[in-house]
Amino acid sequence: MKIVADTVKCVGAGQCVRTAPDLFDQGEDDGVVVVLNAEPEGSLLSVVDEAVDLCPAQALSVAG
Repeated sequence: MKIVADTVKCVGAGQCVRTAPDLFDQGEDDGVVVVLNAEPEGSLLSVVDEAVDLCPAQALSVAG
């Protein structure tokens, strides 16, 4: 599983960071999503789908 973030679509709402702070952060200047761990394992996998679903801009997806 690999997390894919479309930084052009991202509106900086921060839902991903609130849902999975070990996987996501936001840029200091623009608030755009920063993926901290694109290929999570173990217990982190359970929150990936939730973060993808909660993204209001649909800027997050999962590949593989």
